[in-house]
Amino acid sequence: MSKEKNIAAQKKFGAAVNSGNLEALEELVSSNVKDHDPAKGQTEGAQGYINFFTMMRTAFPDLKIEPIHLVADDDNVAFAYDISGTHKGEFMNIQPTGKTIKVRGMQISRFEDGLLIERWGSSDEIGIFKQLGVNPVL
Repeated sequence: MSKEKNIAAQKKFGAAVNSGNLEALEELVSSNVKDHDPAKGQTEGAQGYINFFTMMRTAFPDLKIEPIHLVADDDNVAFAYDISGTHKGEFMNIQPTGKTIKVRGMQISRFEDGLLIERWGSSDEIGIFKQLGVNPVL
């Protein structure tokens, strides 16, 4: 698969998350995707991503993921991104604070036939907690 098609698939994933059209992820994620860095409690496959981003969009209804820098080859898309949003719903047992967050993350996505088949990534979770005024228990 070409890097252009991989970038297009990654952008569709981001557009689905940003718009809240999370069902679109079913057509972008392999049923046996391997996530090397799943969120706590994240289930497998497309449904795991749908559940995770549903939780995030409930906690931060104006959630936005904005790529800052992106590089790709014929199999992978790697990118740095900013996540922003306003805390208006429960997030990891934290009641809404009304505070706005903005943190950075990085991800590598590997694609096959237009589907996400492997993912590595990390977001600044401690930064989210700090911006919400919460001292996380690790």
